[in-house]
Amino acid sequence: MASQVAKIALAKEMLETAESNLKSAKKILNEIAGGKSGAKEKLEKAAAELSVGEDGEDQIIEGVFDGQNMIGPNQKTYPVPANYASKSKLIPGDVLKLTIKEDGTFLYKQIGPIERKKIKGVLTYEDGKYKVLAEGHAYNVLLASVTYFKAESGDEITLVVPDHGESEWGAIENVIPKLGSEKSDNLF
Repeated sequence: MASQVAKIALAKEMLETAESNLKSAKKILNEIAGGKSGAKEKLEKAAAELSVGEDGEDQIIEGVFDGQNMIGPNQKTYPVPANYASKSKLIPGDVLKLTIKEDGTFLYKQIGPIERKKIKGVLTYEDGKYKVLAEGHAYNVLLASVTYFKAESGDEITLVVPDHGESEWGAIENVIPKLGSEKSDNLF
């Protein structure tokens, strides 16, 4: 009986990997053809409605987080430090305010979190990137989150994703320890 359960679990994991590979292949073809993903277009449209201004010597730019960067109203991308995005559990659609100080310092603040949901998935490593396979979808995750949580390929992950719409990115909420493993033994 346990053997059949293991085979079913393996088959499900293989199907999720195959679905992930198909989605990745479609994404690559779309990029080669010069198209943008539907999720990216929605984020750019949302960013276009935000503001740019000044506060004394500081420049203030509002934008939308895309999983790695902030997209400004002018469609320009601004780099968001991975440790800030990871610590703040930023997900695509979150609205950020960037203050560019007179000395060139970038200060980010989350001003409009998007509705979220938490899901469980399995961490994988493919094509030089970490992804979490959950609910038939492969979500990219930041390397900073993986290293912070000391996660490894095969670990079960609690992932934060946008509640509505599609997303290519998620934020790691936590790593669920495997009972009886060295990691879970070190928790107490």
